[in-house]
Amino acid sequence: MLLAAGCLVVLAGCVTETTNPVFNVERSDEEALENYLQLAVGYLDENDLASAKRHLNNAAKIDANNSEMFSTWGLIYAREGEPELAEQSFRRALRIDSSNSKARNNYAAFLFAENRIEDAYDELERVVSDTEYPQRTQAFENMGIAAQRLNRAEDAERAFARAIQLNPNQLRSALELTAINLNRGDVLQARAYWRNYLTLLQFYRIGHSSRSLLIGARLENALQNEANALQYGELLRANFPNSNEYTLYQQEFE
Repeated sequence: MLLAAGCLVVLAGCVTETTNPVFNVERSDEEALENYLQLAVGYLDENDLASAKRHLNNAAKIDANNSEMFSTWGLIYAREGEPELAEQSFRRALRIDSSNSKARNNYAAFLFAENRIEDAYDELERVVSDTEYPQRTQAFENMGIAAQRLNRAEDAERAFARAIQLNPNQLRSALELTAINLNRGDVLQARAYWRNYLTLLQFYRIGHSSRSLLIGARLENALQNEANALQYGELLRANFPNSNEYTLYQQEFE
């Protein structure tokens, strides 16, 4: 689950700065607060935690009870390996503003990283209920991944399907829906999602993963396209010879 990466966890556009800001004295406290918070996130994304903390402390002088500020402290503490302080910060952010979906999404990412998958799923359910949240599509996809970890196939399928419905370019959702339908025996529907996945690979100009190659081999085998299945197997052997997926391929096809 890719929520733990700095910019991806925050989800709103990260602002990266390498110099200290010069604030116009005529600017309002609200503008200064927003600047400090944006800079803190930018420095966090660069893994410059000292600078991020400095800007958060500046923000606290303007508003010591700001939800975004505490959410960012949560990210910093998580990065520093302080889970108790991180959780306290995320919870305080949400007590201040329970409608802060970005903070709740960050909290869900933290919970997932702590292997508290059920709790992460519950928080993501609340995130996706916010129809105004800009990263709602990704939250649905992340909820699907959490549901898979909980062995809740129907919930996973619903979440991935909603992600695709909101944005047909969700690469991971297309792959997972291929696998789900293939496992259920709906080969034609699996093929439809697989074709969408292949189109997205070209669109994003990225290559196959070991997981996608195994799914491709299984699908082509189910479609009785043995040559294509063998081709995916060869790609697995060439590119991911030590992967679990290649071991599974050998067990299933050789």
